[in-house]
This record gives sequence, structure tokens and C-alpha cells, in this order.
Amino acid sequence: MQQQGTKILGDINTVLRSVLNIIYDLKEFRTRLGTYDNLKSDDKNMQDGARLSLKQIWLDKVDMAKGNSGLKAMALGQAGFTTLLDAFLYAKNEKDVEGIDLNERVKRILKPRIQEFNLWVKQSENELRKRYQLEKTYLKSQANSLKLYSRWAKPYLRSALQLESRYDNKNPALVKTFNTILLELTLTGKQKVSPPAELAGTKLKRKYYKFITIDFTFRGIPQKVQQQSHYAFGGLAEITFRGYALNEDEIAKVEHEIDKSDLEDTLKLIDGTTDESVAQLEVEINEFLDEKEDDKKSNKKKKSETNPILALFGYYNEKPNKKEKSDSKDIKKTPKEIKPESWVEKTYMRPLTKKEAKDTAFDLFDIYKKAHGMPSYT
Repeated sequence: MQQQGTKILGDINTVLRSVLNIIYDLKEFRTRLGTYDNLKSDDKNMQDGARLSLKQIWLDKVDMAKGNSGLKAMALGQAGFTTLLDAFLYAKNEKDVEGIDLNERVKRILKPRIQEFNLWVKQSENELRKRYQLEKTYLKSQANSLKLYSRWAKPYLRSALQLESRYDNKNPALVKTFNTILLELTLTGKQKVSPPAELAGTKLKRKYYKFITIDFTFRGIPQKVQQQSHYAFGGLAEITFRGYALNEDEIAKVEHEIDKSDLEDTLKLIDGTTDESVAQLEVEINEFLDEKEDDKKSNKKKKSETNPILALFGYYNEKPNKKEKSDSKDIKKTPKEIKPESWVEKTYMRPLTKKEAKDTAFDLFDIYKKAHGMPSYT
């Protein structure tokens, strides 16, 4: 178990390094894309600054590849072209070149370069935005890999920690001195509750569900089967039936917390990772995965809640910001704020749902006992 846990942690470290590199690239892409956005701004000063910044990048990355025929090389190394570089930085298009006091030879060189630069701006922006989206998709894939590796690593690490004396297990059923096994399983189900007859024709604000959970806890000791090479398990199974009355907002909050990201748990599995670095890296990843775009502005989505019980009662709820549209349908949305119950919901739907949830939980319990030949309850 220790060897398997170590192997999976090595895979987690590999993916984590990849995530860090992707985040670094995405930050650079976002900075560059900000320059292209400023070029389309209504502020003239911002436009001029963005254009000069892009021209400098074009001179260093594109035009420099031409060697001695590059603008910088000609302006700094050849006589008669000293004004070429300043004229290039000043002109916005081919028409501006005609209004500059230059000799014809410089103008003939400058016009195609200005045209080439303007074409490069359009193409490079499109390619950069495509690359930015691809990198975000790849980051999401790597983040999902971290969650997957986390689920694989947890059983091995949890079992390996039981071999250490410092492991503090509060469950008295699992005594480490003996060869005891403890298995846990939780089943959940929900069913919509129909409104009562007195609410016929009334439009309800949201739907109500009876939410049932069944917890299985099996405690056993393996025993060698005579004249066989395998083991048989005998022991005690404790089964708990619970019923809840929840509306659709509460259901969405519960399901979100059950299915929430395992990213933080994955990072905490790595020894030496502090809470500050874990939280910072999680914010960095969520910043790109949950990125929102509203016209020319992108806003950060608030960090998901971490405690399912507190979240269910609205502890983490904040006043919502301006409405934003997500740029990806694959990103799972954070459940909306749970609004207070109306008089109809509080008076009719909640008590009815509680009663049906209680009856359903008892029926499941009663059917289970009958199936195992036990006397039923009345």
C-alpha cells in the first residue's frame, strides 16, 4: 500500500508541475490579450500605448528574423534609414506614411511593413485567443486528473497511515491490534413530491423532493476457509435509514458539495504543502476554470464553499454581483443562493415532504427486514 501510494503521489507531482506551467502560460497569454483589448478601447491614449507595445513585439519577434533587412537593423546600421524606425512607430496605416516628411525610398520600405504589421495584429490575436482557450481546456483536463489521482491515492494513504502509531482513529470498531476490516457505503435517492390538492392551480416557486440516504457500516474479521485458499468475512452490518425534506435549491447545494472538487484534498496529500500554498494554487486554478467574460471585461468567480453543512444553511452566501455569462458550458455552475421559504412552501410543501420522506424511509426499512425474514414493524 505504501508503494502504491508513493507511485500515485509521484504521478500527482508530475501533473502538478504541468498545472503550474499551464498557469504561467495562461497568465502570459492574458497579459498579451489585454494589450489587444486596449487596442480596441475608446481611449485614444490607451490605443496608442497598446499599438506601440504590439509594434515593439513585432519588431523583436517577427521583423528581427529578416536579419539585415529588418527595420531596426536598417535604421541603426545603414546610412539613409535613420528615420525609418521612428516613422514606423508613428504611422498607423499606409495613409499616415504619405503625411510624414520622408524621402521616397524610406516610404517604399515603410508602407509594406505597416501593412504587414496590421495583418499580423489580426492574425496573432486570433491565434492567441485560440491558444488561450486550448490551454484553459488542457488545464481543466489536468485538474480533473488531479482529482482522479486523489481518489486513487486516498485509500492507500489512509490504510498506510493506520500502520503508524500517531494515526488517531476515533472509531472503536476498528482495533488495529486485530485483523479487522471496516467497510462503509452510502446510497442516496430523491423523488419529487407532488403538491397537495388544495394547491391545485397554484404556481410554486420551486420543487420539493424527499431525499433518502442509507448508510451501511460493515465490521468483520477475515477467516480462512478450510481446504480453500481464500478468506471469508463474517461480522456485523449496521444500516441507518434517513429521510430529508429538501427543495430543489437545497438539493443542488447538497449535490454540489458531494461532487465538489477534490483538488484541495489532492494537494494536501503531498507532504510539506502548507495551507497557504494549497489555497493559493486552488485560487489560481479556479481563476481560469471559472473565468467569466462580459463583453470586454472578465471577472473572477467566487471560491466554492467548503463545508456542506454550513453551505446548506447559507453560511457562505454573499450578495450576487452583476450577471455574467459563462464562456464554457462544461464548467459546473455554483448553486444559487437558497432563498427563504414562502408561506405556501412553509405551510404546505415542507410538512408534506417531511411526512413522505419519513414514510418512504420507513417503507424501505420495513421491506429490507421482510426480505431478510425479520418481523416487520407496524
